[in-house]
Amino acid sequence: MTKPILVTSAAGGLQGRTGRHVAELLLARGVPVRAMVRQIDERSDRLKALGAEIFAGDFLDVRSVLKAVKGVSSVYYAYPVQDGLGDATAAMAYAAKEEGVSRLVNLVMFQSSTDAPTPRMRQNFLAEQVFAWAGVGAVNIRATIFYENIARLVRSSLPAGRAIRLPWGKETTILPLIAGEDVARIAVGLLTSAALSAETTAYPAIGTAISLKEIVGSFARVLGRDVHYEEVTDAAWSQEALARGWNAHAVEHLSALWKSIRAAGLTPEIARFAVTDTIEKIGGAKPKTFEQFVREQQRELAAQPAPATTTTPAAA
Repeated sequence: MTKPILVTSAAGGLQGRTGRHVAELLLARGVPVRAMVRQIDERSDRLKALGAEIFAGDFLDVRSVLKAVKGVSSVYYAYPVQDGLGDATAAMAYAAKEEGVSRLVNLVMFQSSTDAPTPRMRQNFLAEQVFAWAGVGAVNIRATIFYENIARLVRSSLPAGRAIRLPWGKETTILPLIAGEDVARIAVGLLTSAALSAETTAYPAIGTAISLKEIVGSFARVLGRDVHYEEVTDAAWSQEALARGWNAHAVEHLSALWKSIRAAGLTPEIARFAVTDTIEKIGGAKPKTFEQFVREQQRELAAQPAPATTTTPAAA
């Protein structure tokens, strides 16, 4: 009997929902999936109906993680943007090593280094090192900002008026973005590939690099309304985000990210922020455009946003 692949964060939250996409794509290929979820609800019921084995577990409890990993061949690891990444990574690395896992696909942020601009990115770098030391065949998808997170940021500010209130600087500011679904396609390609290059452990993932003006224009066209950008200060944005229930870890990360993007003065021509061929070569599809994504989310974007919770992941 073929061993299942463990997919963490499989229910899908308000981040890129990559775990859910990975689980569904694997199941569509007939690959057995053990879906690790935080709780049993309608989202896990849907995965179960598709054929997944459901495991309700806790990233931060090594006993739970050991049970989740027992008997699997590979792991897709995506820890939400909230506190606890170090402990969760140590638990997963230990469990994967104990169970003889031969491949672990680790989702991190695009800039992963000791001098990356946000605390979360620096934590991601340490997570990469832990998995490498564990010797569990780890490869890292270094994804940039998710379309889903841009949509969530916009949806939370538009109902108050017609303005997208964010601290992104000028309308010429360039943002490197990607669809969560495209990240999932890369993950599935890595999880199911017969052999991977031993020399390649990091796969950069950028679907597009577009200006703030283009982002605003996409929302205006799809929603059929006057939408404009209103720059706010970092402090004002942080206060508003915390008031809406975003967790402090995510707000700290995003605040540092906005500052670094403004300071970088990004242009599409900068090589390291060029669209990568990883999506098409490994994921098997061309990158989804931002406007295509917005059109797919039109009904959800037009609705009133649900209140956030303090534990909901908020960024890529």
